[in-house]
Amino acid sequence: MRKDRGMSPRRNHPKGRKPKHEEREIGSSGEAIEEFAEGIYRVRRITGSSSTKPYRCPGCDQMIPMATPHTVAWIEDDVESRRHWHNACWNKRAHRAPRTERTRNAPRY
Repeated sequence: MRKDRGMSPRRNHPKGRKPKHEEREIGSSGEAIEEFAEGIYRVRRITGSSSTKPYRCPGCDQMIPMATPHTVAWIEDDVESRRHWHNACWNKRAHRAPRTERTRNAPRY
C-alpha cells in the first residue's frame, strides 16, 4: 500500500518560456556568443582553479574571491568592456532593476 504525503512534486522550471537571448558555443575554447538587445557578447566561463586574483562584479558590486568559478563577458568588438561577473549575476542581469543611489533617509519612490 502506498503512503500519500499530501503534496505534489515541485516543478522548478517554468513552462513555455523562451530565452531572451541566443547562445552559441565557439569551438573547444569554452567561449560562447550570446546575443542580447544591447549587442553581441563573448562569454567565457572561468573555473575556480584558473581564477588567480579577486575581481569586483559589476552586477552586485561585491568581490569575486580568488579560486571562485565566474563568468567573463565583453561586447564582441570592444575588449575594453571585458568584465568579470558572478555566474548568478550574469544570468540574472537582464532582470535587474536600474541601480539608484539614495542617501540613508531618502524616500524610496
